Amino acid sequence: MQNFINDTLVMNMRENDLEIRLVPLFSASAANGGLDLNTPLAKVLSSHWYILGDEVKSFEAEFSEYVGVEHCVSVANGSDALELALRGLGVTTGDRVVAVANAGFYGSTAIHAVGAIPLYVDVDPNKLTLCPKALMDVIASKPAAVIVTHLYGQLADIEELVKIASAEGVPILEDCAQAHGARRNGKQAGSFGDVACFSFYPTKNLGALGDGGAVVTNDSKLAARIRQLSQYGWSQKYQVSLPGGRNSRLDEMQAAILRVKLPHLSRWNEQRRAIAKRYNQAFSGLGVELPPCLDEDYVAHLYVLRVKDRSRFAAALKEKRISTDIHYPVADYRQPAYEAAPHFALPVTESSCETVISLPCYPGLTDEEVQRVIDAVAGHLIKET
Repeated sequence: MQNFINDTLVMNMRENDLEIRLVPLFSASAANGGLDLNTPLAKVLSSHWYILGDEVKSFEAEFSEYVGVEHCVSVANGSDALELALRGLGVTTGDRVVAVANAGFYGSTAIHAVGAIPLYVDVDPNKLTLCPKALMDVIASKPAAVIVTHLYGQLADIEELVKIASAEGVPILEDCAQAHGARRNGKQAGSFGDVACFSFYPTKNLGALGDGGAVVTNDSKLAARIRQLSQYGWSQKYQVSLPGGRNSRLDEMQAAILRVKLPHLSRWNEQRRAIAKRYNQAFSGLGVELPPCLDEDYVAHLYVLRVKDRSRFAAALKEKRISTDIHYPVADYRQPAYEAAPHFALPVTESSCETVISLPCYPGLTDEEVQRVIDAVAGHLIKET
């Protein structure tokens, strides 16, 4: 009898542990599961060459081929990539740059860093990416550039946006920090505009073990200018010929890790989409707005719902030990550091900032964990109706 009681207690404890175990928004250990990351790191260590070596050169060649462009300039992080790309395009103090205001201020940071002025336009009500009609309304004013952010892993209406901007001779900068591997009609994110930027922050679809970024383009002169800017603006060692340069380099260890991960990117994106499809199927008809597209132009960097009462929704999932986050709660033009910014009336942007919430969606998320998220979300939404 005592053994039966002990066995029952053990079973109950296991069930309780199962119930209270947190489902994280992202898990590096799960996402990197099964990868041998020690070998590439050991190779770099044994080479005793840590900056601007063979690993960086090889990664740049492999990543540019993957994206389908001629040139890749690796840099220290995605924010540097955006700033250096703007500088490479010749954007300078007082210029206006078109951007969206619902994407976490990353593009805005780069715009302010070069002394330019953000010209915020509204987003498409379904995709929450730059709205072509909104761009059409401002493009005749000839901004210096347009930043198109492929938000949450969803390609914007990039072909139409490029057509609108090109007609006025305005360059397009693609922000692909959340869209590694997204494609449409055989073309990859980063290959549509004049220049594109990527981040390799660890949570990205292609993530390093620290910070990293890249700028890609088919323009050889632009690539050379950006590479020069990333190395102090030197034309030769210790001779600064371009203003606005800095030290921004991807190191050999991060490049080596990214080379190991790149061949797995397409498979990982399929796993993300598969989770998103399960979510969409489970949540359809429950009164929330879902990601509108689950095709190959969406790589599910973030699975984002739009809900009416976000606080109650988040609290209900927290009780079930499901992690959530908000990407992003504050419109760029409402950030307190820039209160003097001109007023913008962007109703779709405002609505998205008030209603978006992100659920766990990443490679390595188990079927059991996905089902726990589904049960928690569906249970709350059914209860609320």
